[in-house]
Amino acid sequence: MKSVLEGRPGLRRIVEDTAEVAGFLWQRGWAERNGGNITVNVTEYADEEMRMAPAIAGPFDTGVDLPHLGGAFFYCKGTGRRMRDLARNPMANGAVIRLSEDGRRYEIIADEPVVPTSELPSHLSMHEFMIASGNGYRAVLHTHPTDLVAMSHNPAFLGKDVLTELLWSMIPETRAFCPKGLGVVPYCLPGSVELAERTVEQLGGYDVVLWEKHGVCAVAEDIFEAFDMVDTLAKSAEIYRSARSMGFVPDGMSREQMDEIKRAFNL
Repeated sequence: MKSVLEGRPGLRRIVEDTAEVAGFLWQRGWAERNGGNITVNVTEYADEEMRMAPAIAGPFDTGVDLPHLGGAFFYCKGTGRRMRDLARNPMANGAVIRLSEDGRRYEIIADEPVVPTSELPSHLSMHEFMIASGNGYRAVLHTHPTDLVAMSHNPAFLGKDVLTELLWSMIPETRAFCPKGLGVVPYCLPGSVELAERTVEQLGGYDVVLWEKHGVCAVAEDIFEAFDMVDTLAKSAEIYRSARSMGFVPDGMSREQMDEIKRAFNL
């Protein structure tokens, strides 16, 4: 059986980009075992053949209400699959799924019956929000940046915009490239509808959300931009941790300096 990628260069590029980012996550130490997941909306690349393709598994319930995702297609990392394996062979460790017209069910259509990530309800809820808001975002990335997760274990960092202000102040690029900062969701059971709902609540003001004691989730126009935002925030967390390990609390950029960055980059 031929791959769904054959004859579809746009879809192939999206899957190859996702595989490349999966490799970055493994190299950064943010994807232990099968940790983390990725979904990308690939509906624009779905031709008539894909729309009529028979399911190779399913249908399965989505578990959430998705009125704006009827008939949508997604490339998803498989549950239990490792990012390092996805990087090497994305179509054996991920799958293309097709949602029903009412958005309540999905089927796997290619290339193998790889069940999507256990965080699929959270991811689809975020894609639903992004379609409804018209922001043009297509990618959702969840991963486990060590220093950011460590900071989430300290209640002092979990107040609204406390971490945003701290991380912005560590290096100018963070203020410039993560202008919305970092939202925070209190601990919820991974894969739960509660986690999905609380994350979507944060997306009204943030593109990156910290899941307490768990990891981060980023949404963006493409998977590279989602990775870059997390990478930038993680660098700031690393700078903070390095300074503390040297025995001092870093001063951070002043409010005036951060405002200067805001003006310079028209943020």
